[in-house]
Amino acid sequence: MEYISVFDMLKIGIGPSSSHTLGPWRAAESWIKELKAAHLFDKVTSVKVDLYGSLSLTGKGHATDLAVLLGLYGADPETIPTQDIPVIVNAIKTKNILPLNQEKEIVFTPSKDVVFNNDFLPFHPNGITFHAIVDHKVYSSTFYSIGGGFVVKEHETHADTDHPIRIFPYSINKATDLINFCTKEKKKISEIVLLNETLLRFPEEIDAELRRVWKTMLECMYIGCHTEGVLPGGLNVRRRAYDIHQKLKSDLPYSSPEEWLETIRKTEVKFRQIFKWVSCFALAVNEVNASLGRVVTAPTNGSAGVIPAVLMYYMVIENHKADFKHIKRFLLVAGEIGSIFKKGATISAAMGGCQAEIGVSSAMAAGALTELFGGSPEQVMIAAEIAMEHHLGMTCDPIGGLVQVPCIERNSMGAIKAINAAELAMETDPKDVKVPLDKVISTMWETAKDMNSKYKETSEGGLAVGVHLADC
Repeated sequence: MEYISVFDMLKIGIGPSSSHTLGPWRAAESWIKELKAAHLFDKVTSVKVDLYGSLSLTGKGHATDLAVLLGLYGADPETIPTQDIPVIVNAIKTKNILPLNQEKEIVFTPSKDVVFNNDFLPFHPNGITFHAIVDHKVYSSTFYSIGGGFVVKEHETHADTDHPIRIFPYSINKATDLINFCTKEKKKISEIVLLNETLLRFPEEIDAELRRVWKTMLECMYIGCHTEGVLPGGLNVRRRAYDIHQKLKSDLPYSSPEEWLETIRKTEVKFRQIFKWVSCFALAVNEVNASLGRVVTAPTNGSAGVIPAVLMYYMVIENHKADFKHIKRFLLVAGEIGSIFKKGATISAAMGGCQAEIGVSSAMAAGALTELFGGSPEQVMIAAEIAMEHHLGMTCDPIGGLVQVPCIERNSMGAIKAINAAELAMETDPKDVKVPLDKVISTMWETAKDMNSKYKETSEGGLAVGVHLADC
């Protein structure tokens, strides 16, 4: 299998969904590159976009149509100022003019030229087809958003990442591969992962990118804890992180996310307060995500709150001396565990339900926390297995197609489960384990294949039909 980097699993992007927002956004960018490579871009006179399957059924709630506009416009989800998003979108909708890649203007009416088709394409539930009129002929290209911001085409077998095919020091497709390398080399999981990553980036580049990922996570928690009000979309969901934070925070002054972290280290941390802090961090991230804010897909936008919440827990509760060295190890381990799940199963809710998002993120966080606790590589795998085992079968049934209910609360639950899984793993002798991680991954995939499609991010089952927008 092609190598999946830590930075493929931990992408910076815009909410509310990695598969329904970031994926289509990236697909639009890729299509523009195709047009340019074929020397067709300058000849394009009009554009139309067809959304299929889950991208259509929950596309409005996931802002898929807006993501398509921003991708065609040529905005970068990693760097675009979030306050510019409504300005750009409203300008396109008002003028019915699309500045294609900010290079040429074409007539484009979003309400007509972005079409929601409820039928599914056979290759994957998240299909998107772009059409361009060039010299009175139609040039079409279909992409599939397969979760976590990854985009592929049906005929491509190595399209998950942009990495050239190389021989990496450690070829890891399963958990057993990783354990065997750790045993043979007498290294921690984070050390094995880092050696692979250095084939793609210089060490200082790896550190810089990991710092950027953590900075985005920290800022996201900070913004969520300091923003009150109601989330957009029509469900009228009240932000809760702000209220929880107000009750938990101390009176110590701060003026930045970094100073804020230090003040939390000085607050009272009884058992109930720990639970509330972890929940607060997780809720904060996903409230930002639900508001089209910038988050880190970990491994998806819908599950973006679990990993930062657990890492923040370690830094402000468990180890007040924790610094970048600990952050680096945590993210390296989490990213590798996520890649093993992606290779062996899926991280797409449209393919596997919420077990593929919250379940995977909880496993990633549990394993990473266990290494920071001083656990062996075997115990890291045990923690990841425990976390996923207790998310098996979780459906994806967002009310109104919005990444809000039950998605936001599930991040809190996934984070708490991750911490509990890590603690259980630390008290477990690997010789006594009954269910290895690879077995739970294969079980997750079989469960995903057996799951009814109405529970796979279509809003056609579960809470999505039990509770209606009108009830909210």
